[in-house]
Amino acid sequence: MEQSLRTAATGMGGQQRVMEIIAHNIANINTIGYKRVRPEFQDLLYETIRPTSGLVEIGTEPQNPIQIGRGTTLTATTREFMQGDLTETGNPFDLAINGEGFFMIRLPDNTIAYTRDGSFKLDANGNLITTQGYIVEPGIVIPDDAQEVRIGRDGVVNILRYGSTDFEEIGQLELARFINPAGLKAIGDNLFIETPASGRPIIEPASSANMGKVLQGFLEESNVELVEEMINMIQSQRGFELNAKVIRTTEDMIATAVNLKR
Repeated sequence: MEQSLRTAATGMGGQQRVMEIIAHNIANINTIGYKRVRPEFQDLLYETIRPTSGLVEIGTEPQNPIQIGRGTTLTATTREFMQGDLTETGNPFDLAINGEGFFMIRLPDNTIAYTRDGSFKLDANGNLITTQGYIVEPGIVIPDDAQEVRIGRDGVVNILRYGSTDFEEIGQLELARFINPAGLKAIGDNLFIETPASGRPIIEPASSANMGKVLQGFLEESNVELVEEMINMIQSQRGFELNAKVIRTTEDMIATAVNLKR
């Protein structure tokens, strides 16, 4: 009976991990470009009490094996890259991607990270940067005499200088997409980096096939659904309580067996 204690303990541990994932999703419900995380579980190895017999007597049917499982374990967390709602902000440096694709960000060590968070700003030199100060790739520099900045759905950046009546093209944003975006590794700051599971990035201008369009003056909200997370929380709580009840019941059974000797 002590094995049922260990099995129930794996269930309690698994539900505790689920609650941690749910808490992280809910904590980021207002995080720009956040993508919810979903846990994935698998059952553990089985103990075979009686294998399927290879010899079958006349007039009998083969017997199914007797196998008893040993609980569950968290095997993976999958990030769901469904499109979040688009909210209009009116800020010319707030950008959202309608469709697939990621903005490319250059980190201080010159590696490239990827994000759906388009809440960009300008530094003292006119570089388009993230909130953390990382430069958006390819580098876009807004001159100090720019009166108006327009970014098209194809990522082309045009400016109107003071004293001029014609817009001038100064660059174009490129986006990256992945065969398996769920394989990207989150490193914080709303950033991801590629992994062997995600595959190499496919870099193309915005509005290319399967890449998505850039929307100026919009931000993509988190795709966390609060009602769904609350339902998952209730299910996880009930699962934890039931596994705890298994432990209490097993303890009572062991106590009863011990008292038989008295």
